Parts: sequence; C-alpha cells; structure tokens
Amino acid sequence: MADQVISKQGDTLDGLLWRERALQASDLAVVIEANPGLAALGEELPTGTIVVVPAAAAKPASAILPLTQLWD
Repeated sequence: MADQVISKQGDTLDGLLWRERALQASDLAVVIEANPGLAALGEELPTGTIVVVPAAAAKPASAILPLTQLWD
C-alpha cells in the first residue's frame, strides 16, 4: 500500500522524505520509480507536489524520529 506526502515551499525530494517519513537517500530510487516525471521537476519541488511513497520505501512508525524544534 502506497502513502502520499505533499511538498511545502522550498522542499527538495530528499528533505521532504526525511521530514515526513524519516527516509534516507538510499530510498530515493524507489520513490522516483513510483513517481514518473518527478525527477524532471528539478531540485526544488513545486509547492503542493504530491509524492507517492511506496510500501517498499516506507519505514515502520517506530522508525520515525520525534520532531525537535529549536524555536517556538
């Protein structure tokens, strides 16, 4: 089962996948394969781009690190 994440302003693909699913650079190939044309969008994704994260790249919920904010 695939999951979806949506880019925010200034997101790169690897940054988006790290923030939303704690995925590493080694997972990029699987995500790019599941999203034809995604690599052609450039380094910075357009705001609101929907990215499909296939189950093969998804990490269990326990692998997602808690958010640490430096400022409020």
